Amino acid sequence: MSTQPVKADRTIDARGSYCPGPLMELIKAIKEAKVGEVVAVYSSDSGSRRDIPLWVNKAKHEMLGIMDREGFAELVVRKSH
Repeated sequence: MSTQPVKADRTIDARGSYCPGPLMELIKAIKEAKVGEVVAVYSSDSGSRRDIPLWVNKAKHEMLGIMDREGFAELVVRKSH
């Protein structure tokens, strides 16, 4: 995972949504994205910090980073295939 800022091609604001909402939104966005595009998810659900990286690894995409923001996490993923 990089600490360099990456510009997301699409940002999903899932703050206030609870598990598995943010993950389901990410899966939908990844299906719609082109290979190489970057999707960021804003999530206030603490489970997203665990669930999203696990899914990204299992689905063989690239987890670019998890950044702490004020009151939420920004999880950044690149579509690999």
